[in-house]
Amino acid sequence: MTADPLVLGVDQGTSATKAILVDAAGETVARASVPLAQRHPAPGMVEQDGEELWRGVRDAASACLAGAPPGRVVAVGLSVQRESLILWDRASGAPLSPLVSWQDRRGTALCARLAASGAAPMVRGISGLPLDPMFSAAKAAWLLDHHGRENGRPGGLCLGTVDSWLLHRLGAGHVIEVGSASRTQLMDVRERRWSPELLELFGIPEETLPAIAPSAAPSVKEHADAAALHPSLAGVPVSAVLGDSHAALFAHAAGRPGRVKVTYGTGSSVMGLADPGADGDEGLCLTIGWQDEAPAYALEGNILSAGATITWLAGVLGTEPEELARLATRGRRGAVQLVPAFGGLGAPWWDDQAVAVMTGFGLGTGREDLARAAVDSVALQVGDVVAALERAAGPVDELLADGGPTANADLMQWQADVTGRAVRVARRPELSALGAAHLAGVSSGVWSRRELSGLPRHGRCYTPGLPVCERRRALAEWHSAVGRARHRTSRSGGAEAEASDRGS
Repeated sequence: MTADPLVLGVDQGTSATKAILVDAAGETVARASVPLAQRHPAPGMVEQDGEELWRGVRDAASACLAGAPPGRVVAVGLSVQRESLILWDRASGAPLSPLVSWQDRRGTALCARLAASGAAPMVRGISGLPLDPMFSAAKAAWLLDHHGRENGRPGGLCLGTVDSWLLHRLGAGHVIEVGSASRTQLMDVRERRWSPELLELFGIPEETLPAIAPSAAPSVKEHADAAALHPSLAGVPVSAVLGDSHAALFAHAAGRPGRVKVTYGTGSSVMGLADPGADGDEGLCLTIGWQDEAPAYALEGNILSAGATITWLAGVLGTEPEELARLATRGRRGAVQLVPAFGGLGAPWWDDQAVAVMTGFGLGTGREDLARAAVDSVALQVGDVVAALERAAGPVDELLADGGPTANADLMQWQADVTGRAVRVARRPELSALGAAHLAGVSSGVWSRRELSGLPRHGRCYTPGLPVCERRRALAEWHSAVGRARHRTSRSGGAEAEASDRGS
């Protein structure tokens, strides 16, 4: 190995692809970012272009490598958005469909029919996931129905998540990393294989699905060559592949009980390691974080709209997200409540019939109050999931935060206040790319596990300062608004009150 090795970490996310170069001391020495567009062809539909996504990954890698000394990059790690799905032709490799985003809700009707038939408990019991169109299974059925039937027999078709699509372009064949597979709702999460029962339920031929591989698999390293990313990477192995939230958890080194990772992005992911036998709260998902020597299981709560809420309101008000965050600091906290159920509510409610609501506004409400409500909703949703995680897996001592919104000190302080827990922020926002680089580096011998644990990770720590009585009042007002958002399907009226009690 070279005396001064570098590891390239690439994070293919919903709105952009980010790339970083990490040296042996764990410091980021170069970074680049390339935006990725979305299309909304109809209400509830969110699509991206698979070829544009692939170009963005190559462009981000190339920009990051500009000026890097040749021969020093010894490994590449990939982090990817999860649940999004694309269909391509096995022979030519050409895409047959758009990439259907994890945000897409076109599978709602199918999930509703399956739930009405009583299938939801079986789906959750096998996959560890609630029956919901966010996951890949319903998207797979839609893609085969609308793009697959006219393109020949199932054996000529390839369904894949973003990691599968990228690994195919990198020469690894038709494979999927086990953590991404655990998010498809087609895998038996404890057996780590495609479930015949789930394939039959959703109507997915197994021959259209990729082979499941560990996160740092020799089979991936042997066949995936990073030369397709940049000529200088010829012969450099793709040593690790993880889902973006899983990569962030790995980078945080959140390996002991009581530490929970929160990734703030378009949506939010709240995740902590768990026992594989965990079932947890109805609002949580059992998932596989990664697998190298052995699988690491985690409980996760997925929030559908976080940064997306800020972007939406900024567009409505004719400003930019950064300016909206500044406006929020001048708004009256609690004057307005915004529940951003634009495509239903994710964890811990998983209510696809919930609607977006704004309460408490009047003639005296200004732009600042609306901005405050939008920013605060990000932390309040995370608080609900933290309460569910604590109930399922035991006490939560601190939150480990990452993602672009962590640069907003006002948001991070409010997160500490509404959860009553310390919030420790990552030193760098690109933690998903860093986690992929860390696992790739360990797999390629750049670091030992012990050396990796000693690398710098966290910076500023926010501690709660809100009196308990004020926190309880803020949570009660929030849960009242959540109850209104769920008014069409509110089941007993008790869930909101229970969550409020947990938050205290």
